[in-house]
Amino acid sequence: MDLLKDSPKQLFSKYLVPSVSATMVTSIYILADSIMIGKGIGELAIAALNIVLPLFNIMFGTGALFGVGGAVLFSVAMGNGDTERAKRYFTIAALLNTLFVLFYLVTGNLFLEPILTFLGATDLTWAYAYDYAKWLMLGTPVFAFSVFLQSFVRNDKNPKLAMVAVITGGVLNTILDWVFIYPMQLGMTGAVVASIIGTGVTCLILCIHFFRKECNLRISLHRLRPRYGKEIFQYGTSSFLTEISGGVLIFVLNQQALLYAGELGVTVYSVLTNSAYIVNAVANGIAQAAQPIIATNFGAKAQSRIDEVKAVGLRTALIAGGTFAAIGLLFPLAVVYIFINPTAAILEMAPLAVRIYFIGFIAAALNIFFTTYFQAILQPSKALTICMLRGLILSIVFAYVLPLVLDITGIWTSILLAEFITLGIAFMMDRKKK
Repeated sequence: MDLLKDSPKQLFSKYLVPSVSATMVTSIYILADSIMIGKGIGELAIAALNIVLPLFNIMFGTGALFGVGGAVLFSVAMGNGDTERAKRYFTIAALLNTLFVLFYLVTGNLFLEPILTFLGATDLTWAYAYDYAKWLMLGTPVFAFSVFLQSFVRNDKNPKLAMVAVITGGVLNTILDWVFIYPMQLGMTGAVVASIIGTGVTCLILCIHFFRKECNLRISLHRLRPRYGKEIFQYGTSSFLTEISGGVLIFVLNQQALLYAGELGVTVYSVLTNSAYIVNAVANGIAQAAQPIIATNFGAKAQSRIDEVKAVGLRTALIAGGTFAAIGLLFPLAVVYIFINPTAAILEMAPLAVRIYFIGFIAAALNIFFTTYFQAILQPSKALTICMLRGLILSIVFAYVLPLVLDITGIWTSILLAEFITLGIAFMMDRKKK
């Protein structure tokens, strides 16, 4: 592929299936755990998993911080024809990712109990949450580096290997989930160990890229500068906050659901959370299909090609978000039955929650694309604004205010309003030429 000369639409098509497949299957690591745990262990177990999910967000967020931030700058440098500079960005990003992983390993294992207490583990969910989290922390390296390596391998013109790696790991994870939870009866421990093994295999397959003759991902210690690290932070922060804000939002809404509806509310919210993982994965895949093309052409100052990729990317994101919204509106009970064997109380609460929450996916898919687009054209402040509004500021404010008027329904509505208001602001920022 020639990212500077081939048809932008054809390039996007070539990247789309591998990118969506890779990001989609990444969500399987959590989804497989959720479905197997909900069906094979019970409601309290899936509620406990939802409490632990913010730890996943931190790991994936760190991989995205240095992976996406470094890969965008890598692509811009390659578009400028500066391969040495591109190698330096990869080197600094890899070193920073390693340092953060070591920090998480130490702090996560030393302070696991207070962390779980802070996240909201109760007497009913504590045992499940602890069994899962103690192994999860040991798997920090593979979770962080799987996202990191995917970003760089994809931007180094090898999206198919990224797809193969993630699909292989996801399928293995699903198989091992079933084996460990059902025949072997290993419970929460079996679920998380299956995820670690599957993700580890993904990392090993991604490393094959380094043995290719065409690989540009090489360690270079020549003329490294601290500002390279600063730039990676600058352009990767929005990706990090996208993941972290997801964890913060899960934490806040778990607390609110617990306050207004007890463990029942947390269980219903876990269905919405896991559905959102699927939608976000597809939307991220669409955005990541456009990102290397946009970033490389930005480096070459080819504005017309950038506009063409942005247009087709936004249309694709709108179709994806609208499709998921239609599924939630028409088949809310089918969504619930995917994850759990619902009780009568869950069946009474869940359909309205699913319908309201799923409408927000239309705006969410477009917001995710805009975030990645602004990263790719090196406008991190706009990407950061979108992340902060949809993931932290508006969502959290609405999550606390709306339930005072609408009770538990206000919690589901808070995300919908936050997404659509953010989308309006994103369109305004896009119209404002820099």
